[in-house]
Amino acid sequence: MHRLPLRLILALCCLTQPALAQQAPARIPSHCIALAQGPAAAPETVMRAKWPDPVEADHVLIRYLDHASFAVVAPDGTVAVTDYTGFLGIQDLVPDVVTMNNAHSSHWTAQPDPRIPHVLPGWPGAGGPAEHRLDLGAILVRNVTTDTRGPFGEGARADGNSIFIFETAGLCIGHLGHLHQIPSDAQYAAIGRLDIVMVPVDGGYTMRVSDMAGVVKRLKSSVVIPMHWFSRAALTQFLQEMDTEFDVVETGLSEISFSLHDLPARPAILVLEPHWLE
Repeated sequence: MHRLPLRLILALCCLTQPALAQQAPARIPSHCIALAQGPAAAPETVMRAKWPDPVEADHVLIRYLDHASFAVVAPDGTVAVTDYTGFLGIQDLVPDVVTMNNAHSSHWTAQPDPRIPHVLPGWPGAGGPAEHRLDLGAILVRNVTTDTRGPFGEGARADGNSIFIFETAGLCIGHLGHLHQIPSDAQYAAIGRLDIVMVPVDGGYTMRVSDMAGVVKRLKSSVVIPMHWFSRAALTQFLQEMDTEFDVVETGLSEISFSLHDLPARPAILVLEPHWLE
């Protein structure tokens, strides 16, 4: 693996000394909603990785694929893909689990690859709201539902969106999906701690920038990754809204590897560039 350029390391680490190497804490079910957290560690570095180089033992690789789709790779190589649309690129990758939201066609597919063992829809089915808690050993995937607007902003659809949370290598990684509402206190409690969060920043298709900024600030995540931006103008508006409280880093990368002990002392927004698998 290659380290990020020094200017990015300095921006993220604020010139603090690296923490002593530690063993990543063992994952327990729903550790992200536990009140007690492990000791805070000073950040080391955020590392870049080439696909599909092996992921370090205590690291998680996050690759921005397109729009709202990310690949999350656990230390053992288990792969989860968010807002799966049926296409990942020209590389024939079969994820272990995919999640979907059906706000519109760029968030789901009616014909997922039949080789994928676990396909998790985020919208209500015949049995009621989506309720997932999938433990694959190296990664736990669960969801918290939120309401959505109907087509063209009309009406409301109860539990139409799922915030999916991925717990792996001691990290709590959240994907807000097609979030249309400010979560309630009960929903925030169900979400729990999110070390890394993928946030839609389109400015209107989901929520107004000011409202989405409020959600991000309430979550208090160490790393924020913008997604679902249809133009650089929408992305820039979100970054300007947040830059007084967050370090903003234009990484120029499509993927970054994180560990629990890499997290920056000051919250950071890392802008990734979407890129399909090749």
